[in-house]
Amino acid sequence: MLDALRVPDELSARVPAEVRGSGRDDVRLLVSHGTGVSHHAFRDLPGQLRAGDVLVVNTSATLAAAVNGRVGGEAVVVHFSTRGDDGRWAVELRRPDGSGSTLPRSGGPAGAVVRIPGGERLVLEEPIAPGAQRLWWASVSVDVPTLLGRYGRPIRYGYTLQDQPLSAYQTVFALPCPDGSGSAEMPSAARPFTAGLVAELVSRGVQFAPLTLHTGVASAEAHEPPYPERFEVPASTAWLVNAARAGGGRIIAVGTTAVRALESAARDDGVVRAAAGWTDLVITPGRGVRAVDGLLTGLHEPEASHLLMLEAIAGREALGRAYQEALGHLYLWHEFGDVHLILPNEGPHSLHCWRNGW
Repeated sequence: MLDALRVPDELSARVPAEVRGSGRDDVRLLVSHGTGVSHHAFRDLPGQLRAGDVLVVNTSATLAAAVNGRVGGEAVVVHFSTRGDDGRWAVELRRPDGSGSTLPRSGGPAGAVVRIPGGERLVLEEPIAPGAQRLWWASVSVDVPTLLGRYGRPIRYGYTLQDQPLSAYQTVFALPCPDGSGSAEMPSAARPFTAGLVAELVSRGVQFAPLTLHTGVASAEAHEPPYPERFEVPASTAWLVNAARAGGGRIIAVGTTAVRALESAARDDGVVRAAAGWTDLVITPGRGVRAVDGLLTGLHEPEASHLLMLEAIAGREALGRAYQEALGHLYLWHEFGDVHLILPNEGPHSLHCWRNGW
């Protein structure tokens, strides 16, 4: 069912919600309970949750991760994806298309010098993983956070109408890292939250559990599985999640990045521990989830690798039904678009069985 879906171009959200509507939270909310689907405004989210639920949120701030460059006589756009432990950066080179957007371009070759603003340069050294063509490790002649703060702009793709300020790509939960690290692409599921909505949820007994996962560049065209990313699940979040689950609360991840980080810190029995480092976890229906009960996420292209994670949480039939509804009701896709809340189907005994993989 999912394989047959096609998202028409007109359903791409081309500008932020506050540009086309009344505010960040002026987006639609598709809610799935098993194969049951209902339609809401995002401002209705408090009515879909209950006291004791925990929303797990990613606090990674979005970087202005794109700068102009040149490889010989060729103009390129450099996307800074991820900082390695050895000080190198994983980068993606793309081709400007004349409208401020970019087009795919293969990486390399090894040893190629890319001139970047301020008279600086980076040198492409090797693919980030065996067989990878798009992302390469590069040595850079300048402190990259300083470079991005001076010359960078947010990464954007061809389905958006124009460049937006960096503030449009920050969520209400974003916290700057002292070392300048952050996400190359926005943890966009949290974008519709406002301070007022957070306060209302807290007043109703919904708790927030912060963690960090710095997202790398996930090319919109390549639909690749995610590469390893840096994450941290603090001890306070592990304690809150474990206590809430023990008390019958539901753990709702806000975004696929929050799922990846939390599941990377979960034992086989679902107990979450404090953890930090790199995660290469790819969540599939075969692997399943252990600590997450539900997910708030954007709408993903039918070919996107993230759909395997969604299928692991919702089930293939339920996910296919939700996406048919989203298309039929003209929901908007991508980071400035509408959102999808996947909740467990809580018929008699269903939550207990679902958590235990029955």
